[in-house]
Amino acid sequence: MQLVFATNNLNKLKEVQALIPNHIKLLSLADILCIEDIPETQPTIEGNAIQKAEYIKTNYGYDCFADDTGLEVESLNGEPGVFSARYAGPQRNAEDNMSKLLSELDGKTSRKAQFKTVIALHINGKIETFTGICEGEITNKKHGDKGFGYDPIFKPKGFEQTFAEMDLELKNKIGHRGKAVEKLISFFK
Repeated sequence: MQLVFATNNLNKLKEVQALIPNHIKLLSLADILCIEDIPETQPTIEGNAIQKAEYIKTNYGYDCFADDTGLEVESLNGEPGVFSARYAGPQRNAEDNMSKLLSELDGKTSRKAQFKTVIALHINGKIETFTGICEGEITNKKHGDKGFGYDPIFKPKGFEQTFAEMDLELKNKIGHRGKAVEKLISFFK
């Protein structure tokens, strides 16, 4: 079986490839010669994941899955949420996004947050969705140099280190994307 993972994010691709069983051949957007930006215009994380999966199926004909992930901070009414990648502007810069988030949290007592990933699988003419959530909190400053995005300022519940201080195996085991991919893999069993 082969599936397209509809992402241009090489870090996400690497994380998911480490989890997918060998009998599923994972194709990237580059493998199917998809070089355009896939629309992400929906107001929800779920909506964006579905929109991306439908785009690949409609325009390229492949069974596929797409994900969308957002960081939801309780004291900021769920922000940055669906706008996580573009929180500090259209340049999608992780450093700018983290700086803005830390600034917005300045003086707030609650730093509770959660990462939410939704995977939309488009297969056999149907769409299935799988959600993974990892609760935690936003640290006061960056720690670690692994991972990507908000990883240096997100500390999962029950751990003393941020995602950026963890190896990929541990992050995949406890993280939002790993949990969603686990549900996706269970669907194929």
